[in-house]
Amino acid sequence: MKPLHRELSPGTEVRIVQKQDQRTGKLTEGVVRDILTKSPSHPHGIKVRLESGEVGRVQNIVED
Repeated sequence: MKPLHRELSPGTEVRIVQKQDQRTGKLTEGVVRDILTKSPSHPHGIKVRLESGEVGRVQNIVED
C-alpha cells in the first residue's frame, strides 16, 4: 500500500516514480521538500517535490 499524506513530511526519505518513468517503474530516491497533493491519499501515490527538485508520486518510504 502506498504511503498516506499523514505519513509524509519534509525531510522524509522516499522513493518516487517520476511521470516519464511511469511505464518502466524506475524509482528515484530522495528527501521530501514539499508535499504537492492536498488530499489524504491518492491511488497513484502522494505527489511530492524532492530536495533535488524532482517531482513524482511516492511509492514507498525508505526505512532505516
